[in-house]
Amino acid sequence: MKKAVLWNSCLQTVILNLSGPFYIRLTMLGQAKAISIETAKNISYSQWSSVGFKVAPKQRSALLAVLFLFVSRHEKTIASNNSELNPDTFTAFNISSVEQLTEDTYQYKFELPGNSSLRLSLGQHIVLRGVVNGLEVQRAYTPISPGNAEGYFEVLMKCYEAGLMSQYIKTWKKGDAVFWRGPFGGFPYQPNKHGELLMLASGTGLAPMLPILRSITDDEDDETFVTLVGCFRTFDKIYLKPLLQDLARYWNIRIFYVLSRETSLEKLPWSYQENTYTGRLNEDLMKMIINSCRRRPFVLICGSSAFNEDMSRYLKAAGIEESSCFVF
Repeated sequence: MKKAVLWNSCLQTVILNLSGPFYIRLTMLGQAKAISIETAKNISYSQWSSVGFKVAPKQRSALLAVLFLFVSRHEKTIASNNSELNPDTFTAFNISSVEQLTEDTYQYKFELPGNSSLRLSLGQHIVLRGVVNGLEVQRAYTPISPGNAEGYFEVLMKCYEAGLMSQYIKTWKKGDAVFWRGPFGGFPYQPNKHGELLMLASGTGLAPMLPILRSITDDEDDETFVTLVGCFRTFDKIYLKPLLQDLARYWNIRIFYVLSRETSLEKLPWSYQENTYTGRLNEDLMKMIINSCRRRPFVLICGSSAFNEDMSRYLKAAGIEESSCFVF
């Protein structure tokens, strides 16, 4: 199991996280003639209680060894006693499966004790913490599993060649403990409040759309129409095709694909050709999709900053007011 340890060689600081709300921070003082030990429990680790004392060089090494041994032996026990997600402190969850979806995108499944649930509201995200080359990095991800899923949650992750967090994610394997906190944000969805939802998603921006889609299809009394527009580079890079195909079979769900690096639809399976466009999602295509909506849409947007800005501009040109849009 990987230890949540941060070592900053410039500040001569070590932070040990004992899964969840237990933290120890060690700081070398002066010319490494003393060590300050600080602890935090059930609070954000930006708040500390501390004590400093002098330690001889040989004793420093022994002290660090003992503390690391303590973490190694007790981390699993502490994690199991603090399994609930919390917005202020990080909690460890074990990876139960890893599925590679494309050359750079993975679907990770994490265990929850018993039949417990994260109890996320629709579209809420959680924050991952990793340590790469002595630096702590954090990034937000939206689980793609239903918010009330029992015993597990799933996250869609894309790895980038030069991304710090990606370097950390690439080391994961089944059984590893990963630290999360949250939840945050979310879309305040209410069944039948909007006649139609127009979902504009680029790449992994699909993630917050899926729990909302599943919530609608699972509720027989929810008659909201949905038009999902998924933007990907190529057909092979479309994530979760079987799930999307199943969702598209519902009477009130339409799914379109926009493939920026495909030049022809002839090589695509026939079932995709009618609802797929090549090139980019531009202003003209946006107007055509909006005009085909069965009711005046409320728009959900998720993608890169550039994608979100472009979509907002196209929507404005199509007559959709800012108050009728929500950006994740």
